[in-house]
Amino acid sequence: MIPSVLPTYSRAPLSFVKGEGSWLVEADGRRFLDMGSGIAVNVLGHAHPDLVNALSEQAQKLWHVSNLYTIPEQQKLADKLVAATFADTVFFTNSGTETCELAVKMARKHFYDAGQPERVEIIAFEGSFHGRSSAGIAAAGSEKMTKGFGPVLGGFRHLKWFDLDEVREAVNDKTAAILVEPVQGEGGIRPLPDAALKGLREICDETGTLLILDEVQCGMGRTGRLFAHEWAGITPDIMMVAKGIGGGFPLGAVLATEKAADGMTAGTHGSTYGGNPLGCAVGAAVMDHVADAGFLAEVQRKAGLLRQKLEGLVAGHPQVFESVRGQGLMLGLKCRATNLDLVKAGYANEVITVPAGDNVVRLLPPLTITDDEIAEAVTRLDAAATELEKSAA
Repeated sequence: MIPSVLPTYSRAPLSFVKGEGSWLVEADGRRFLDMGSGIAVNVLGHAHPDLVNALSEQAQKLWHVSNLYTIPEQQKLADKLVAATFADTVFFTNSGTETCELAVKMARKHFYDAGQPERVEIIAFEGSFHGRSSAGIAAAGSEKMTKGFGPVLGGFRHLKWFDLDEVREAVNDKTAAILVEPVQGEGGIRPLPDAALKGLREICDETGTLLILDEVQCGMGRTGRLFAHEWAGITPDIMMVAKGIGGGFPLGAVLATEKAADGMTAGTHGSTYGGNPLGCAVGAAVMDHVADAGFLAEVQRKAGLLRQKLEGLVAGHPQVFESVRGQGLMLGLKCRATNLDLVKAGYANEVITVPAGDNVVRLLPPLTITDDEIAEAVTRLDAAATELEKSAA
């Protein structure tokens, strides 16, 4: 008999009932150090008082009215995002998957309205993840994502990760946009070098192609800048944002330049819940923290500390680990042992990590993690690695 919750997840045997900062409390009372943050979502940790207050205060005033009306909280958050980024305009969604749908529509509508309806093709890359909608799985293109869900939405071209010359050759008079994650998350914590991002921007400028950046996982302070592309000194035309923007409340956004968004007029897109007062009140409180220069400087400092300790962990367990990769507090342990075995060994040592492609274990702690918690996390990972070595002996 099928369970009452559709069985599409392979769940760990853990049931968390409370969160406190960087910690999760299991139903049986055990305390787990959370180095996953709900897959890069809880950027300010669990139950941050400013987010609790923002949600509680808004909940006592107004939850939902729909986008038939002006929503002051939505305007406030949009203004904060525009002031802090390249963007001229913002559309709010409930998730990262929804941002992919709009980004693709926006790019194609731009060229349709410009009298170039043949420009519909989106170039994407091997190892990418852009959500699980029809457009998202088509953009990823892998058999794992698309098998059994055909016919797959057309108009996507997939290139290997990462050859700039191949990208340049692939752009033609049918190309609408290049879609890329500055740091691949699901693909195994693979940062795109600054030179590659600059090269993509140059190609797009030369050919009139739109550059879409998926910063759903790597954005909102995760790399030590508000958005990861800032390290390369470039800007996109369209950007997908979600996960950390709500700090745990379901929220996403598509940010765009006026030019890229020029085709999105009244009636071309919509959302019943997107940008509702509750989500935007929380998002504004998140922005007050993660857009602060001092906060981001601390993320960079803590990222250096964590990486240093992880390099020592890798050196101490050469049978288990191969290397450390990533940027900021978006780091990956490339494993020699099976990554899922390390994740499970972590559970036994009460530390939460997240598996990824390319046999990588992701470390995506709250950006508010303390130095002592960083040290404790590595101690617990060290114990987990030691257990794997013993079991393999």
